Amino acid sequence: MGKINAIILDRDGTLIEDTDYAYKVEDFELLPGVIEGLKILQEKFLLFIVTNQSGIGKGYYTDREFHEFNDHLIRILNENQIRIERTFYCPHVNEDKCECKKPKLKFIREIVDGWNVDINNSWVIGDHPSDILFGINAGSKTVYLISGHGKKHFHELEVEGIKPTMISSNFLDTAKKIIEIK
Repeated sequence: MGKINAIILDRDGTLIEDTDYAYKVEDFELLPGVIEGLKILQEKFLLFIVTNQSGIGKGYYTDREFHEFNDHLIRILNENQIRIERTFYCPHVNEDKCECKKPKLKFIREIVDGWNVDINNSWVIGDHPSDILFGINAGSKTVYLISGHGKKHFHELEVEGIKPTMISSNFLDTAKKIIEIK
């Protein structure tokens, strides 16, 4: 059996409104075009979420609150016939020097090994420079979204010499372009 292509999604600011440590279900808000875009992408790709959740490590919310919020997101996506294979999350702060915080590749390796993913023909989509480095370090294609914190961190891409495959301001347009490229 051949390898499978994947879309590896950041969560906050990519799929949902980034409220600086999103964890309360009552604050949950999907970004425009996410449902439609994910429906398009799942026709050709497996979907994964990889998210840094340093709010847990900082004590802003608990592991349990993260799971309640994320389960709500997955339930909404399931109700719209969208399947996320798995959500991977890093609960650590930078000082922990863990192996799972993006742009480190622990979760990419798990995705590649666990689902037989062809990372070179897969995409990482996110709104932080660390998301793009995550994808570049893995050898995948990348999309930098100017949503969430994307506008705020855009200058860092240039300063740090980070070059995403694509820059986009709209999730649905991004999905359509990825399918065209594929």
